[in-house]
Amino acid sequence: MVDALRVAQVAARAARDKKGQQVVILDIRKISLIADYFVITHGTSIPQVQAIAREVEEKVTALGERLLRREGFDSARWILLDFGAVVVHVFMEEERKFYDLERLWGDAEVIEDNGF
Repeated sequence: MVDALRVAQVAARAARDKKGQQVVILDIRKISLIADYFVITHGTSIPQVQAIAREVEEKVTALGERLLRREGFDSARWILLDFGAVVVHVFMEEERKFYDLERLWGDAEVIEDNGF
Protein backbone atom coordinates (compact mmCIF):
# COMPACT_ATOMS: atom_id res chain seq x y z
CA MET A 1 0.00 0.00 0.00
CA VAL A 2 1.34 3.38 -1.04
CA ASP A 3 1.44 6.34 1.36
CA ALA A 4 -1.76 8.38 0.94
CA LEU A 5 0.11 11.66 0.46
CA ARG A 6 2.10 10.06 -2.36
CA VAL A 7 -1.16 8.90 -3.97
CA ALA A 8 -2.57 12.44 -3.69
CA GLN A 9 0.59 13.90 -5.23
CA VAL A 10 0.51 11.45 -8.14
CA ALA A 11 -3.17 12.25 -8.71
CA ALA A 12 -2.44 15.98 -8.63
CA ARG A 13 0.43 15.62 -11.09
CA ALA A 14 -1.73 13.51 -13.41
CA ALA A 15 -4.44 16.19 -13.32
CA ARG A 16 -1.89 18.87 -14.11
CA ASP A 17 -0.51 16.76 -16.99
CA LYS A 18 -3.95 16.99 -18.61
CA LYS A 19 -4.08 20.74 -17.98
CA GLY A 20 -6.29 20.54 -14.91
CA GLN A 21 -6.79 24.04 -13.53
CA GLN A 22 -5.98 25.22 -9.98
CA VAL A 23 -4.96 21.79 -8.72
CA VAL A 24 -5.02 21.65 -4.94
CA ILE A 25 -4.49 18.96 -2.30
CA LEU A 26 -6.39 19.34 0.97
CA ASP A 27 -5.20 17.44 4.04
CA ILE A 28 -8.45 16.55 5.81
CA ARG A 29 -7.05 13.95 8.25
CA LYS A 30 -7.67 16.11 11.31
CA ILE A 31 -11.21 17.14 10.39
CA SER A 32 -12.85 14.16 8.69
CA LEU A 33 -13.06 10.40 8.61
CA ILE A 34 -14.08 10.40 4.93
CA ALA A 35 -10.52 10.32 3.62
CA ASP A 36 -7.03 11.61 4.34
CA TYR A 37 -6.73 13.86 1.31
CA PHE A 38 -8.89 15.52 -1.31
CA VAL A 39 -7.43 16.44 -4.66
CA ILE A 40 -9.48 19.12 -6.40
CA THR A 41 -9.17 20.46 -9.93
CA HIS A 42 -11.32 21.57 -12.84
CA GLY A 43 -11.37 21.54 -16.60
CA THR A 44 -12.93 23.79 -19.19
CA SER A 45 -14.80 21.21 -21.27
CA ILE A 46 -16.49 17.85 -20.74
CA PRO A 47 -13.87 15.99 -22.84
CA GLN A 48 -11.08 17.60 -20.81
CA VAL A 49 -12.72 16.75 -17.47
CA GLN A 50 -13.06 13.13 -18.61
CA ALA A 51 -9.45 13.09 -19.83
CA ILE A 52 -8.24 14.40 -16.47
CA ALA A 53 -10.22 11.70 -14.62
CA ARG A 54 -8.92 8.95 -16.92
CA GLU A 55 -5.31 10.12 -16.45
CA VAL A 56 -5.67 10.27 -12.68
CA GLU A 57 -7.24 6.80 -12.59
CA GLU A 58 -4.50 5.37 -14.81
CA LYS A 59 -1.60 6.88 -12.85
CA VAL A 60 -2.99 6.07 -9.40
CA THR A 61 -3.94 2.48 -10.25
CA ALA A 62 -0.43 2.06 -11.71
CA LEU A 63 0.79 2.63 -8.13
CA GLY A 64 -1.24 -0.39 -7.09
CA GLU A 65 -4.13 1.56 -5.59
CA ARG A 66 -7.63 0.27 -6.28
CA LEU A 67 -10.39 2.58 -7.47
CA LEU A 68 -13.25 1.95 -5.06
CA ARG A 69 -15.83 4.14 -6.78
CA ARG A 70 -16.21 6.43 -9.77
CA GLU A 71 -19.19 8.80 -9.96
CA GLY A 72 -20.28 11.31 -12.57
CA PHE A 73 -18.08 10.25 -15.47
CA ASP A 74 -20.78 10.30 -18.16
CA SER A 75 -22.13 13.77 -17.41
CA ALA A 76 -18.61 14.97 -16.45
CA ARG A 77 -19.80 18.03 -14.54
CA TRP A 78 -18.26 16.65 -11.31
CA ILE A 79 -16.33 13.39 -11.45
CA LEU A 80 -15.47 11.78 -8.13
CA LEU A 81 -12.73 9.15 -7.96
CA ASP A 82 -12.58 7.37 -4.59
CA PHE A 83 -9.31 5.59 -3.82
CA GLY A 84 -10.12 5.21 -0.12
CA ALA A 85 -7.63 7.46 1.65
CA VAL A 86 -7.61 9.84 -1.34
CA VAL A 87 -10.69 11.25 -3.07
CA VAL A 88 -10.22 13.14 -6.31
CA HIS A 89 -12.78 15.73 -7.45
CA VAL A 90 -12.63 16.80 -11.11
CA PHE A 91 -15.11 19.55 -11.86
CA MET A 92 -16.26 21.70 -14.70
CA GLU A 93 -15.30 25.26 -13.73
CA GLU A 94 -18.87 26.41 -12.98
CA GLU A 95 -19.54 23.46 -10.66
CA ARG A 96 -16.28 23.98 -8.84
CA LYS A 97 -17.21 27.59 -8.14
CA PHE A 98 -20.74 26.62 -7.07
CA TYR A 99 -19.77 23.80 -4.68
CA ASP A 100 -16.59 25.56 -3.49
CA LEU A 101 -15.11 22.59 -1.64
CA GLU A 102 -12.09 24.62 -0.63
CA ARG A 103 -14.36 26.92 1.38
CA LEU A 104 -16.52 24.06 2.66
CA TRP A 105 -13.40 22.28 3.91
CA GLY A 106 -11.78 25.57 4.92
CA ASP A 107 -10.24 24.09 8.08
CA ALA A 108 -8.19 21.67 5.97
CA GLU A 109 -4.49 22.24 5.50
CA VAL A 110 -3.57 23.02 1.88
CA ILE A 111 -0.57 20.99 0.73
CA GLU A 112 1.88 23.35 -0.95
CA ASP A 113 2.47 22.81 -4.65
CA ASN A 114 6.09 21.72 -5.00
CA GLY A 115 5.43 20.31 -8.45
CA PHE A 116 3.58 17.42 -6.79
